[in-house]
Amino acid sequence: MEMTAFIKETRGPGFKMTKKKVPNELKPDEVFIQVLATSICGTDVHIYKWDRWSQGRIKPPLTVGHEFCGKVLAIGDQVTNVRVGDVVSAETHIVCGTCEFCQRGEYHICENTKIIGVDTDGCFAEYAKMPAYNLIVNNSNIEPKYLSIQEPLGNAVHTMLHFDITDKTVAVVGCGPIGLMGVNIAKAVGAKKIIAIEINEYRIQLAKELGAHVVINPMKENVIDRVLEETGGKGVDVVTEFSGNKMAIEQAFKYIKPGGKMSMLGIVDSNIEIDLSNDIVFKGITIYGVVGRKMFQTWDQVTLLVQSGKLDLNKIVTHTFRLTEMEEAMKVMMSGNSGKVVLIP
Repeated sequence: MEMTAFIKETRGPGFKMTKKKVPNELKPDEVFIQVLATSICGTDVHIYKWDRWSQGRIKPPLTVGHEFCGKVLAIGDQVTNVRVGDVVSAETHIVCGTCEFCQRGEYHICENTKIIGVDTDGCFAEYAKMPAYNLIVNNSNIEPKYLSIQEPLGNAVHTMLHFDITDKTVAVVGCGPIGLMGVNIAKAVGAKKIIAIEINEYRIQLAKELGAHVVINPMKENVIDRVLEETGGKGVDVVTEFSGNKMAIEQAFKYIKPGGKMSMLGIVDSNIEIDLSNDIVFKGITIYGVVGRKMFQTWDQVTLLVQSGKLDLNKIVTHTFRLTEMEEAMKVMMSGNSGKVVLIP
């Protein structure tokens, strides 16, 4: 039995649509899943473009994709946490369980982490095979396209909620799909003032619709001056960094309030220059690096938020395509004029 799948076939740009054997031969701890919806991540774009990071990490041939929702069709004989018929999503970090970090419960920084769709076959396919330990059982009354975005939503939740933002001023730096989720989370948990920073006009408008009180375009305004103006000259309580942009990060250290908190998810491709003494030490700020999702605390928070109805998931997911329309979907994702892009097998 064969299925349609998208693979990184060779060491070069693009994905290839192909027919592959259905992965239904299970180890005792594995689960066989029919993919109901799968969404495109920035990581998938990196692999598609075949940039420097992916050249050093990806070993073709590989079925790509890691964000999904699917229905359990079969389980290995040692699986107890899911049942046939369950609608599931997956934590995409496969951890060893034995390293120093796993042993103290910090699975999100496991030193032997493998990532679904990066190091192992993923879910841009009609069917997938996953370790049972990584699966989260969903509320099957929620549309699969919304359940498919919970993994990146987990990144946003981890970033936004590590520090308390309820009744606080918060800056969301960079409104790509995960930053947009961050804006919506801040609204859902009652942030006092949400200041988004973004240059793309499509995403500026979407950030406003998702709850940003103010959106600053660095191409048109002085970000530091505007943030200070919006906060009575004091700066923001919490900075949440999604952009990975050198200038945006350097500016954030100038408008964060003394005693403020900074959560950083964005990946930077150049060195950051900061005044360590004045902007960190004498300001007394706290910086937190966000790696994936806390297993499984973050997933509990995601589940509660999704089921609460407080998130505007219909605005976060802006485009839906058939799985076979991968090329068109990738063009939309790479244009910057989208929120989350979902594929339906």
